[in-house]
Formats: sequence, C-alpha cells, structure tokens
Amino acid sequence: MACRVYGLDHRLATAVNHSSPTLRHMVQNTIVLSSDTDGIGQAVRFLRAGQLVAMPTETVYGLAGDARNPAAVAAIFAAKGRPTFNPLIAHVADQAMAESLAQFNDLARALAHRFWPGPLTLVLPLRPGHGLAELALAGNPTVALRVPAHPVAQDLLRAFGGPLAGPSANPSGRVSPTRVDHVLEGLGGKIAGIIDGGLCRVGVESTIIGFDEDLSGNHAVMLRQGGIAEEDIETITGPLRRGGHAEKPNAPGQLISHYAPEATVRLEARQPESGEIWVGFGPDCPGAPLSLSPSGDLAEAAATLFQTLREADRLASAGQRIAFAPVPDHGLGRAINDRLSRAAAPRP
Repeated sequence: MACRVYGLDHRLATAVNHSSPTLRHMVQNTIVLSSDTDGIGQAVRFLRAGQLVAMPTETVYGLAGDARNPAAVAAIFAAKGRPTFNPLIAHVADQAMAESLAQFNDLARALAHRFWPGPLTLVLPLRPGHGLAELALAGNPTVALRVPAHPVAQDLLRAFGGPLAGPSANPSGRVSPTRVDHVLEGLGGKIAGIIDGGLCRVGVESTIIGFDEDLSGNHAVMLRQGGIAEEDIETITGPLRRGGHAEKPNAPGQLISHYAPEATVRLEARQPESGEIWVGFGPDCPGAPLSLSPSGDLAEAAATLFQTLREADRLASAGQRIAFAPVPDHGLGRAINDRLSRAAAPRP
C-alpha cells in the first residue's frame, strides 16, 4: 500500500518507508497504519514497546496500551489528560482471557454469552494474580472488561496476546472519535500509531453493567447506557438497578461533564433560538441544518451522534450554541440522551 508522509522527520520517514509497507501516512509523528497483517504486526510492536496505538472498535476508536504495563497505562492518562481516579476498560480477545482477570458469576456469564463480542462492558471483582497495572483500576477492587466485536480490534488483541487498556481515543472530556481524522485532531503527535479501520458502526460507547462486589447474588447494575439497549440487557437480568458515582467512578463514563464540544449545548430544542446551530431528529425538524436521523431511527442517531456533534461545533461561530431536538428516551435513545446531557453539563 502506498504511503503518505506528513510533518515527519526525514530520517524517521526514510526508515519507516524502507522498513514497512504498512504505513498509510503520518501526522505529527503519529503513524496511520493499514488494518492488514503487516499493519497489525507494527501495532503489536509499538504496544510491546510500551507505546500507544488507537484501534477501531464497533463503538468508537479506543486508545490502546498494554494494561499490564504501568508506564503504558500512565501514558494513556497523560495523552488524554484523563483524571487518574477514572478507571479504564481492559479489552480482551475472548471469555477465557476475561476469566483469567476477573471472577464471574452465572449472570455475568449469561450476559457475556449473549452479548460478547459486542458493545457490552462488565465490571467484575479482580482475580488474584490478575497482573493488571494498578493505575488502570483507579484503586477499585474491580475491573471493567470488554470483548470488542470489530474484526480489527479482534485481530490486534489476538496478535498481542494480552489485555489492552482502551479508553476512547480523544482528549479527556471531549467528543469521542468515530473516524481516524477525529483521533488525529485530538491526539496527533501524542501516540505512536492509529490502525485505520474505517467508520465505527455503533457510534456510542459500550453499555456498562456492574454487580455486587462479592458476586453474592444475581443482581445487575446499570453503570452507563451505551450501544446495547437497556431493554435488551433486562431480558437476561430482569429490572436493572442504577449505579455509578461521579466522584469515585468504578467504570468510565460517570463524570457529569463529558463528551463536550467547544460550544455550549442546549437540549430538548423544538425550535432554534437566535444564534443557535439546530440539530434535528426525525421528520418534524424542517430547516435544521444537521440531523441525527431525518427518519427518526435511533440506531442511525447513535451511529452519527459524535460526528454530528463535531460538525455542529465546527459550524458554531464564537458565542453560538448548539441546540438538539428531543430524542426519545428508550432503547438506544437512552444512551444518546446520556451523552447529550453530559455534553450539555457545566464544564469543570
């Protein structure tokens, strides 16, 4: 595959061009890699050297580092500017790898059997000898685990052979990335590479489910709405309890202000006010310059949410506000409204 090199030191460019056909291009010393075997191999070499690589998942692009390497995990927090009390998700290749790190009960296994690989994260008690970096856990006795469905993420995890810590590949608190250029906008020059896996299909992060810390009962807790609808989870768990804590989170996505564009955000806007960029939903928003889904399809709205939020932010001039039309609060609409409410929250 032909390579394109931008803003790259000449000696490094020469070395990369002669050593690997996997390079697509480089921006500010961050290499964009192909998703073929050679590209995955180069990404694995970066990861084994303690460096960071953005990988595509079906939800958003994740910022991957060796979850067992304290220096790599610290580099994730530094690159994102992420508060160290906010734990990371460990991505694993399969159920066997997950069970080597955490203790499962019958309900957790039932959820994993139904939804893995896929956009579900389970928060479970750590197994003795887990080997994960303490910083990734943020002092919790639990770990957040996910088996991603994206084939490129699967290829990377299997080739690497271990767990990868992987928060969204964007500066902390900002809009999550669903394309390579989104990652480059926020983290170009701060990470070693990005594997180009195209556009992320689901578009919002994983649903996170927790349990009693001692797994004493088959009780499940909703910690974050996400890419699997609450109603689908409840077909296995029964009614979910609500959990999570913004000051001492046991899983990502619990901070009050998150997913924030530069412009401020107003919700439940049935009409725009003067100086607002109006984002519609459904057929009852004539004149809206942007729409999460003109037909009112919640899956489409979830898939386009972060891209639309970025586009609205680009259109908003100084002092303008982004106004979102109401989104139904059921199914994937709950995850969409969760992200929008955090985007609209007062900034710290």
